[in-house]
Amino acid sequence: MKKKIEIEINSEVGELEGVILHTPGNEIENMTPENAERALYSDILNLSVAKKEYAQLSGVLEKVTNTFQVRELLSDILKTPSTKTDLINKITENIELKEVKSYLLESDTNELTKILIEGLPRQKNSLTNYLSNKYFSLEPLHNFFFTRDAASAISNRVLINRMASTVRKRESQIMQAIFEHHPSFITNTINPQFSRYYNSKISMEGGDIHVARNDVLIIGTGLRTTTQGIDYIANKIESKSSPKHIIIQELPETPESFIHLDMVFTLLDRDICMIYEPIIIKLNKYLTIHMIVENGKILSIKEVNNILEALKMIKMPMKPVLCGGKNKHIQEREQWHSGANFFAFAPGKIIGYERNNYTIEALNKSGFSVIKAENIISGKEDVAKHKKVVVTINGSELSRGGGGARCMTMPIRRKKL
Repeated sequence: MKKKIEIEINSEVGELEGVILHTPGNEIENMTPENAERALYSDILNLSVAKKEYAQLSGVLEKVTNTFQVRELLSDILKTPSTKTDLINKITENIELKEVKSYLLESDTNELTKILIEGLPRQKNSLTNYLSNKYFSLEPLHNFFFTRDAASAISNRVLINRMASTVRKRESQIMQAIFEHHPSFITNTINPQFSRYYNSKISMEGGDIHVARNDVLIIGTGLRTTTQGIDYIANKIESKSSPKHIIIQELPETPESFIHLDMVFTLLDRDICMIYEPIIIKLNKYLTIHMIVENGKILSIKEVNNILEALKMIKMPMKPVLCGGKNKHIQEREQWHSGANFFAFAPGKIIGYERNNYTIEALNKSGFSVIKAENIISGKEDVAKHKKVVVTINGSELSRGGGGARCMTMPIRRKKL
């Protein structure tokens, strides 16, 4: 077993010491045209291609940090009978078919791990089941390879996110069980579902939550993270340096490429960020709000021009790199394919999709060396020799799932800047 990791995230760019991944599996192939929209997809992914592309992401991260796979972590905790029973009880709480719960309880660890991720086909053992147009009694977790969303490490605690769609509820339940029971992690979880502050309008997802500094959160609000969700976070956050700044960015409800803040804004280095210019700094109708919070109480709340100005006011100036470069039409095209979505594994060392040519060119002009993932994995290149570097992965298939490198990573520990 790997050395125990104390959860600690106080920035988006500190050197990565631990990250949770989930290699896409048969849950992707269990998607059909009929259920794709309900599963929050606009298309069906080719699993064999997606896995090859994902192997580049995981292969690079395995070279630079400790990586953990959801499937292995889940399998580990299910070996404990009490944990297994507790998780099954929570998952089946609202499932009408009692035989589903019985089947899960009787399944061995490997089979149960598979079912909880890949789904359980409906048994044709009754007229109702036979005539049902639903193929699964327990739906596959088609979105789970976007590990960012279900849980967010903030300082030394893990926020279990109440996601906007019930189809993703089981992801959060699994992540809570992992953080509460797996011996590899030392942390406490907070969950709005079990809070006295809970209400049904609370939702938040990790793609919207950015830990910019130990006293600064940047959070997007739109279809996936509600204002009520942000109020909950403001009430619960703790910081060694108080008060805490929360910068909130309103996001468009359409198109679907604006699903989370990290589709239009990501931090790349101590003083560099990637932005989708039309939303972040161009004049538009989407508000940017700066809140100052102390001990769960809002000290001030005001509108500001944009995220960059808000950061400058709190002595965190950022130089923006433009997703898609300066051409409006190319910006739109590359943002659609997660061109603003990068994941920093150290200050100034990032990973993202190769397909977004103009965005990669803009990074190169800003001083980032460009290295293909395969050259890092094979040992031909060493990221340690570069002060600033963007590692590019193939993403023609993965990007069709609606997310990028940041979406597919859940960091659990970073070195302090």
